[in-house]
Amino acid sequence: MPDFYSDHKELLDRAVIATGERTYWSAYPEHPKAYAAEAGAQGEAAFNELLGTEFATDQAHDGYMDVAESSPFGVDLAITYPRTDVATVIEAATSAMKDWGRTSADERAGVCLEILDRLSASSFLMGHAVMHTTGQAFFMAFQAGGPHALDRALEAVAYAYAEQKRLPEDLRWEKPQGSRPPLVIDKRWIVRPRGVAVTIGVSTFPTWNGYPGIFASLACGNAVIVKPHPETILPLALVVRTAREVIAEAGFSPDVVQLLVDAPGNLVAKDLVMSPEVGIVDYTGGTGFGNWLEDNVHHADVYTEKAGVNSVIVDSAPDLAGVFKNLSVSMTMYSGQMCTTPQNVFIPQTGVAVGDDMVPYDDVVSGFVSAIDGLLGDDARAAGILGAVKGEATLLRVDEAGAGATVLSSSRSIDNPDFPGAVVRTPTIIEVDADSDVYNHEMFGPVIYIVRTRSTEDSIERAKSAALRSGAITWLAYTADESTMNEVIDAAIEAGVSVAFNLTGGLFVNQSAAFSDFHVTGANGAGNASLTDPAFVARRFITIGIRIEP
Repeated sequence: MPDFYSDHKELLDRAVIATGERTYWSAYPEHPKAYAAEAGAQGEAAFNELLGTEFATDQAHDGYMDVAESSPFGVDLAITYPRTDVATVIEAATSAMKDWGRTSADERAGVCLEILDRLSASSFLMGHAVMHTTGQAFFMAFQAGGPHALDRALEAVAYAYAEQKRLPEDLRWEKPQGSRPPLVIDKRWIVRPRGVAVTIGVSTFPTWNGYPGIFASLACGNAVIVKPHPETILPLALVVRTAREVIAEAGFSPDVVQLLVDAPGNLVAKDLVMSPEVGIVDYTGGTGFGNWLEDNVHHADVYTEKAGVNSVIVDSAPDLAGVFKNLSVSMTMYSGQMCTTPQNVFIPQTGVAVGDDMVPYDDVVSGFVSAIDGLLGDDARAAGILGAVKGEATLLRVDEAGAGATVLSSSRSIDNPDFPGAVVRTPTIIEVDADSDVYNHEMFGPVIYIVRTRSTEDSIERAKSAALRSGAITWLAYTADESTMNEVIDAAIEAGVSVAFNLTGGLFVNQSAAFSDFHVTGANGAGNASLTDPAFVARRFITIGIRIEP
C-alpha cells in the first residue's frame, strides 16, 4: 500500500506550524501561470468532456438522475448523477467507517493530503466546474474553487491532526503513596470518530465552504456523505470522485466518502441529517434551513455558516479616492454574491473628514456612486468583475429592491461577449434613512444600501444593531481617529464581527486568508462555527481512555 503519510509529512508539519504562526503561508499556488503550460487547455477539455455525460463515482446507485444544475453563463451542462437514497449511503458509510475510524491519525492525514494534492493538479478543471455552476468569473473560480479552498482544507486537516496528537500515545502513570508502594497503571488513549458526517453544500462557493468540514471530518476518522446544493453539484462531485480513488488506493472502502444528490421537489437533506447514525453536520447556505438545523438536529454536532448583513462605516480618511476604489471592487466582485460582501455603507449626514476638510455628505455619496459606475462602465471589464448572477431569486431581489426607495444607480444588464447566455447585472444602489428597516435584512446579490446616519456614533450603533439582529461576518471601517477606531472595535467585539480598517489597496474585506484569518466568529446569527479553529475540529472525534494495571 502507498505510504501517503510519509509522502506528505513535511507539508503536514509545516501546516501545523502555520496554524500557530498566523502569518502568510500558502501551500497551493494561486496564479494559473504557476502551473504547467498545458494545464489550462487540459482542464478546459476535461470539463467539456463531462458535459452531457453520466457522472460515475463507482458507489452503489440505481441509475442516473436529471438535476436542476445549470450554468449562469448559459452553457448546457446536461450532466446526470448517480441516484441513491438516504438508507443506502448511511449503511455504506457506517460500514466503511469501522476500518477508517480505527486507523491512525497519521495515515488518515496522509490520505487527506494526497486527495488535496490530486485536486490541486486538476485546479483548472475545478475552475471551470465552479465557474459554470456558480457564475463566478474564471479567475475567481480558479482561485477560490481551487488553491484557496485547498488551503482551507489543509488548515482543517492540520488542526484536526494536532488535536488528535495532543495526548501521548501511552504512558505509565504512578501516584506516590508515601511509605507504601506507588499506585501504578499503564494508560493509553484511542481516538474514535464521532459518527457519520454530512456536508450540505452551498450554491456559490461549494469547495471553499465545503472543504473545511469534509476534510476535518475525514481526518478525525468519520465517513462523509456529501450532499451538494441541488443547483451546484459538479464541483463537489469531482471532490467525491477523487477522494474515493485515493481512499481505495490506501486500502480502505471508498464509501468513506459518498455523494448524495437531490433535486427541487425531492429534497433529502432533512431525512439525511435526522438519521441517528449522523454525528456531524456541516452547512453553508440560507438562514432559514440553517436555523432549522440548529433547532432540530440535537443528536449531532451542527456547524453552520448562514447569511449576514455586512457593513461599512465611513468616518474619515486621508483621501477618498482610495476608499472609493477599494469599495467599488469589494462591493461588486461576483455581483455581491459572497457572504463577506458589504451591503450597507453608513455615512454621517455631517459629512466625512478628509484631512482638515469636511467633505459634505452629498459629495461623498456622489463620489462613491461614480466610482462604481466608472468601474462597471465598460461592459467587457464589468463582465469580468461581476461574473454572472446565480438564481432567479437573486434577480427578483435586484428588481424589487428599489421599489419606493431613492435609487442612485439602477441595475442594468451587461453583455458578456464570450458567453451570450450569461445573466450579468450591475448593482442597484439605494439611499435610505437610518430609521429605515430595509437595510437590516440581507439582500444577497448586487444590492447596495447607502445609509444616511446622524453621526459616526450613530453609524456604529446602527451597524451593531444590524449584526446582532441579522448576523454579520465582516465590517469595514474608515477612520483616521484612534478613539473612533477603538469604538468600532468595541462594537465589533460586542456584535461578534471581524472588522478591517482603512483598506485602500489590493486587499479587500471579502477576502480571508487561510492559516491567518478566521472566517465567521460563531458569535452572531451569521453562523455558529468558525473556519477554522480548534473548536471546529475537536468534537469530530471522541477519546477513549484505556487503563491496564501492569
